[in-house]
Amino acid sequence: MADLLNSPPTSGKTASPRSAAEVEALVREHLPLVGYIARETSSRLPRHLDSDDLTGAGALALVQAAQSFDPSLGVPFARFANTRIRGAMIDQMRQRDWATRSLRSRARALAATSEALTVALGRTPVDSELAAASGLTESEIGEIRGGQDRASLLSLDSFTPEGEGLAATLRDPAPQPEDALVAAERVGYLRDAIAELPDRLRKVVSGYYLESRPLTELATELNVTQSRVSQLRAEGLELLREALSRLLEADAKAGAGAVTNPSQGARGRRRDAYVDAVARRSTVKRRVDVGRYLSANSDVDARL
Repeated sequence: MADLLNSPPTSGKTASPRSAAEVEALVREHLPLVGYIARETSSRLPRHLDSDDLTGAGALALVQAAQSFDPSLGVPFARFANTRIRGAMIDQMRQRDWATRSLRSRARALAATSEALTVALGRTPVDSELAAASGLTESEIGEIRGGQDRASLLSLDSFTPEGEGLAATLRDPAPQPEDALVAAERVGYLRDAIAELPDRLRKVVSGYYLESRPLTELATELNVTQSRVSQLRAEGLELLREALSRLLEADAKAGAGAVTNPSQGARGRRRDAYVDAVARRSTVKRRVDVGRYLSANSDVDARL
C-alpha cells in the first residue's frame, strides 16, 4: 500500500500538490468502497477471475483517484472515486476475458430470450424455438455457445470447501525424481551389460530384442542353426541377469559395483570378469543419466 501511495498519479491533474498523508487518509476512509463495488460487480465476473482480481484493480484506482482529486470541481470524492473504481474493474474484466464484447453481448441477449421462453413455456426451449424468438439461425446459436465455451477458463486454484480445486486433480505422468534415478541406473547398467557381452551373444541379444529380427535371420547371419541361436540368446540373458542382480545389489550395499564374493572354477571366474567389466565400463555420473533416460533420444535407449 505504501508503494501505491507514493507512486505518481497516472492521469488527471491536481489543483495543488497533495501530501502523502492526505492521500493516505482519503484511501483509508474510502477503502470499504472498493469491497462494496467488487461484490456488486462480481455477478458479471467470468469464471477464471475472482473477486481478488477486482479488488486489486479497484484499490489501485482508489489510490490514483486520491492523488488526482481536485475538490475545487465541486464533486464529492466518493462519487469521483466510484467512477474510477468501477472503470478499473470493468477494464480488468475485459483484459482477462477471451471473448469479444460482441460475443458477450449476443450471449446475454440469447440468455435473456431463453429465460423468457422458459417462463412462457414452462420448460427449457429447444434451439428451433430459440431461433424463432431471437431472429437467429440454429447455426448462429451454436456458434455463440461455442464461442462462450472457448472463452471460458477454469482457475487452477482451490475452489471447494475441502481446499481441493482443479489443480488437485492434475497428475504429472513423469516419473518422480527418485524413481527416475533408480530406473536410469538400471538402464545404464543394462546398456553397459549388453555392450560387454561376447560378440556373438551381443549380436543375438541386440538383434532379437532391440532390432526385432527373427531368430532364423540371425542364424543365417551367424551361420549356425536356429537351435544354436536360441542357446546363444539364453546364455546372453543369463549373463545380463547375473550382471544386473550382482551390480545393483553391490551398489545398494557398498557402491561402485565391485564383486565381493569371487566365484569358483573357470566358468565362475569368466562370469566375475564379465561383471567386473560391466561395472568398470562407465562412470556413475554417465550411468545414472536421468536426462538421457527421460528423453530416450536413441532407439536403443527407448527400447531399453
